[in-house]
Amino acid sequence: MKPFVAHDSIVRKIWGSSDTVLFIFAGAAAEFALNKAVDWLYFTGKLPADPIGRLFSTVRYARNIVFAPEEVALKTIDTIHHIHSSVEEKRGSHIPEWAYRDVLFMLIHYSIAAYELLNRRLSVHEKEEVYNVFYRLGTRMQVKDLPDTYSEWLPVREAHLINHLENSHFTTDLFKQYKKHLGSARYAILIEAQKLVVPAHVKQLLGFSSRHWLAPAVPLYAFSRKIKMDGWVRTLLLPSTYKAQIDAINNPPTFNRV
Repeated sequence: MKPFVAHDSIVRKIWGSSDTVLFIFAGAAAEFALNKAVDWLYFTGKLPADPIGRLFSTVRYARNIVFAPEEVALKTIDTIHHIHSSVEEKRGSHIPEWAYRDVLFMLIHYSIAAYELLNRRLSVHEKEEVYNVFYRLGTRMQVKDLPDTYSEWLPVREAHLINHLENSHFTTDLFKQYKKHLGSARYAILIEAQKLVVPAHVKQLLGFSSRHWLAPAVPLYAFSRKIKMDGWVRTLLLPSTYKAQIDAINNPPTFNRV
């Protein structure tokens, strides 16, 4: 059975590193808080009640798509689609079509931004590869009006940032929840991590300063990987109680090749 994502794909490298995944979700946590449709997350109550648990739940779904045979990945995507449909039914209204696109767009942007921050610049071909994976995911979820290529997606992404983000009371509350669940020290590190991967418009809306005291530490990451001490990123960002779940990201589920 063929895989949903090729075994040699850059997407597997991105989502097979816990440090990269944590930066993906650090950035997404910032942008999620600004999204005009974030009230949907408050309807279920899951994200504000347990933002870290929500992170690992999302990671599990992502792993079952990125590292799975196509049949398993498609079933996982269908499950996600069903969950959202059930929420819509309970609320009696539909999640805006643009909100589905925004989530896909976040995954695309932060997958690229996080990998480039911690590793190297991606080629245009590799960025296209990242886009294609999430394009297929979105198509399976029946998300409409997705650009066909990465280059066509770039201006659409910019338009979404301008039109669909705002700093609201939900934004304030979500960041309070992040601080509550992480503690003051790790929350401060989260903010610095977010500054390194979020777009300029997101920084402006959140009032982030231009100073990056975490940035000088990033080059040390490459060196620490060479001497097998790269776990400091995840240690800094999340409490030790999540160590087993974080370490599991570095050991993606394996499936028999056909």
